[in-house]
This record gives sequence, structure tokens and C-alpha cells, in this order.
Amino acid sequence: MAEAASVTAGTPRQRSRGIPERRLAWLMTSPSIVLIALVAVWPIIYAIWLSLHEYSLITAGLSRWASPAGFGNYIDAFGDAEFRDALFTTLIFTVASVALETLLGLAMALIMATAFKGQGLLRTVVLVPWAVLTVVTAIMWRTIVDPNLGFVNTLLGLNVVWLGEEPHALIVMIVADVWKTAPFMALLLLAGLQVIPSEIYEAAKVDGATAWQRFRRITLPLLMPALLVALIFRTLDALRIFDLPKVLTNGANGTTSLSLLAQRTFQENRLYGEGAAISVITFVIVMLVAFAYIRLVGGNIRGMTEDR
Repeated sequence: MAEAASVTAGTPRQRSRGIPERRLAWLMTSPSIVLIALVAVWPIIYAIWLSLHEYSLITAGLSRWASPAGFGNYIDAFGDAEFRDALFTTLIFTVASVALETLLGLAMALIMATAFKGQGLLRTVVLVPWAVLTVVTAIMWRTIVDPNLGFVNTLLGLNVVWLGEEPHALIVMIVADVWKTAPFMALLLLAGLQVIPSEIYEAAKVDGATAWQRFRRITLPLLMPALLVALIFRTLDALRIFDLPKVLTNGANGTTSLSLLAQRTFQENRLYGEGAAISVITFVIVMLVAFAYIRLVGGNIRGMTEDR
């Protein structure tokens, strides 16, 4: 009986009549696959092709074909000091912003998960910064730190041109991103907190566990899957940051990200081959980080889920 069940489980299910279910599934999902290929895959392939060619509107007209350049654009990119500075800025921004957003998001999620009067209003107010457009956020923080219009210097008793000096401009960019995106982390972590059974905390209180012990031994281990998923989303998003430095400083004073450098190379310098190479490098970095998360963190998520 068990052998028959295993044989049945190993064979694909067949519908009583018509197309087998597996083939029907492929037929029904094929339009979406074709659409994704047209929207995402084809631009990636074209960007890779363009990065391997030397093409610029400055040196060649639209009527001329691009000449092959091999990996010359990539060599030029890594040899350019501006690219190395943009790479360093992107990594510093990603590490600092994601770390701060995780800590603040976790604190906000723990507060919002506590039952008290006005809990619903607090959750609504906390999510307001996340709903604000990034362009509006950049303009708002540019006004806040302005030496004449802002109140930061008056509040801190300083006389600093925040967006005109290094590393103050990068600090303002990190703070603006944390202000906007920490609620997103809080929302994801709050969803993870709400699936933890309250009976576990009650049993821990009966056993005499302190608040810190309950947080370290119960909350963190059970919240880790949601926390790791939130880290994946925010890390990949921070590596591709573009609109915040574009509007806030236009990349001045050590705030140029890889995406902004690629856009500048395309639009201002009209060096399409080099701009495509920078875009491909950014794409590869994002893919490597995503792969590392999936390989190194994905197994931990499955293991923790099985332990639960």
C-alpha cells in the first residue's frame, strides 16, 4: 500500500480529461513569463550588449553602429576614481542606513505590538513617512538642514553647511532615508511579531523570565525569519538608491551613488557604453548580495521554521 502511494506521489497528476495539469500550468503562466521577459530580461540583455561596445553621441552620430570594445568599458570604470568613490559611498550608505532602520524599525514594531489606548492611531501616524514620496522627502530634508531656512543649526547651536561639506552631506542623506524607510521595517517586523503566540510569553513569565530574557530567548529567535526578509528588501533597495541623492545634492560632496553615476554618464556625458557598464556592475552587485542572502540566510530561515 505504501509503495503504491509513493509511486502515485512521484508521478505527475493527470486530469480526468484534456491537458495534463503540469502542461496546463505552463500554458497559463506563459503570458506572464513572456511579459516579464520583454519588460525585464530584454533590457538587461541590451544593457550587457551595450556595455561591451564603444558608443557615444559625442564621437559617433546616431546613424553609425557601435564599435566593439570588449571589457574596455569595465576596465575604464574600475580605473576611474569617481566610480570607486561612488561604490564606496553606496556601500557606506547601505550598511549605515539598513543598520539604523533595522534597530529603529524593531523598536517601533515592539512598541506598536503592545496593547494600549490609541494603538491604531499610532500605527497610522508611524507609517506616514513611508507614504511620502522620496522626492518630497529629499526636498523636505534639504529645507530642514538649510543654514538659512532650516532649524537644525539653531537647534544644535552649530553653523554647518550640511549639504555643502563632507561627510555631512552623506550623513543627511542617511538620516533622510532612515526617517522615510524605518516605518517600512517596522511594518514587516510587526507582522512577524503578531504571529508569535502570546501563550509563550505567559509561560515564560510564570517561569520567572525577565523582559530582556523573553526578548532574547523568545522574540528574537521567532522574529528572525521576518527580520531577515526585511533585511533582504532594504539592502537590495539601498544598493540601488538614486532619487534621494539626485534631489538632495545631485551627487555633490560625496553623495554620488552607483545608480546616480550611471545616469549621469548616460545623460550628461552621453557615454552609453560606459554608462551601461556601470549599470551592469550595479546589477551584478545587487544579484550577488541577493544570492548571498538566499544561500547563507535562506537555509537559516528554513531551519528556524522547522524548529518552530
